[in-house]
Amino acid sequence: MASNASLRYRCQLWQTARERQPETHPLTWRLREDNTRIDLDDYLAKDGYAAVRETLGQQSPQDVIETMKTANVRGRGGGGFSAGMKWSLTMQGEGIPRGYLVCNADEMEPGTFKDRLLLEQQPHLLIEGMILGAYANNSAYGYIFLRGEYVEAARSIDKALAEAREAGWLGTDIAGSGFDFDIALHTGAGRYICGEETALISSLEGGRANPRTKPPFPGQSGAWGKPTVVNNVETLCNVPGVMRHGADWYQGLSGERSDDGGTKLYGVSGQVERAGLWELPIGTPGQEILERAGGMRAGKSLKAWLPGGGSTGFLLPEHLELPLDFDTIGKQGSRLGTGLLTVVTEEQSIVSLLRNLESFFARESCGWCTPCRDGLPWTVKILESLERGEGEVGDLELLQELAGDLGPGKTFCAHAPGASMPLSSALKHFRDEFERGVSHPSRAAHEDPIPVGNV
Repeated sequence: MASNASLRYRCQLWQTARERQPETHPLTWRLREDNTRIDLDDYLAKDGYAAVRETLGQQSPQDVIETMKTANVRGRGGGGFSAGMKWSLTMQGEGIPRGYLVCNADEMEPGTFKDRLLLEQQPHLLIEGMILGAYANNSAYGYIFLRGEYVEAARSIDKALAEAREAGWLGTDIAGSGFDFDIALHTGAGRYICGEETALISSLEGGRANPRTKPPFPGQSGAWGKPTVVNNVETLCNVPGVMRHGADWYQGLSGERSDDGGTKLYGVSGQVERAGLWELPIGTPGQEILERAGGMRAGKSLKAWLPGGGSTGFLLPEHLELPLDFDTIGKQGSRLGTGLLTVVTEEQSIVSLLRNLESFFARESCGWCTPCRDGLPWTVKILESLERGEGEVGDLELLQELAGDLGPGKTFCAHAPGASMPLSSALKHFRDEFERGVSHPSRAAHEDPIPVGNV
């Protein structure tokens, strides 16, 4: 695991206060230049909780849902599903018990660190978003399910929750609206599978983090059998701006770049000059983000990149010109995912990098279904042999078959399909590197071994 110092560096937002304005940077305009937490007084001085005052008691929960649907706020955790549509499916009505709103802050996607910025420095924005989401979904209580290693984020959230509770923004009769809602912080035990919403719910209840059969979906029967909505940190942080300024404003933030609405926290990690984050209109091309990162480090050239974490497919340098939104990247056989680019240089071995990724996915499998439990370790063993130059004839075809068996619709949840995407794309774009790992009796002794890059 990376040290706190390195993680903090990677959470650097490379935009000055002058660049970040309320009209164009709803997620980050309040952030301080010294990267310290925004307390309640600072947040209130910059229109904090204004959306709660203006929405609760003045608009109906259905009004909030319709605004979110019109704004087209798509899930920022990687799935890209419409948050408003998701909320519209929550079971409500007479005789239906009030349920729960859960914030998925279990940020364990390889190469991803965007939520940490918001959790550490702007927790009140998340709390305000959760209040609005709870109002729309008739939720009685909220949970922030936080990655256990995010110790600084836990401290920040704890302080913000206490401040909000003392000031009356959490608890009974919020803003005189008659709406009651409170939030608890729950730190996880460090399992990637908790990014899957039903596994998260199982863990929150105190059970093993195994996914559940759907249907019923959490919106009908989730935590403790009650209607439950699970949203990502960045998704919820968009809600106050949408409710304050409206759906048309939110749609206008992306302009002509994308049909999706709003901004996105994009980032870059790897061999670039300035690893970090930027809040930009969704649909910003990858090339612009790479340029903001100062380009590749001196002497390094780009071979491939992952558009949004380890569970997305490899793309090539020519794909940098594409707008980074959900549908455009999906048409290239990858996913936008979390929108944080991981660059791969020419001297890095795709086989080694992939072995590293698949080892992570194999270790993080909950073991519930056979393709994932057995297929991922099998994939790792083959990749290890290829990495040593000891692969056998037929290994590449076997890897391709395994990738298909791990794909969508073949496993209990999306863990294995996520793991298969970088595998399938690597075999497609860099098959020659895999072939060099196959041992041939006639291979000349002077041939160079497969390169093992620093991944």
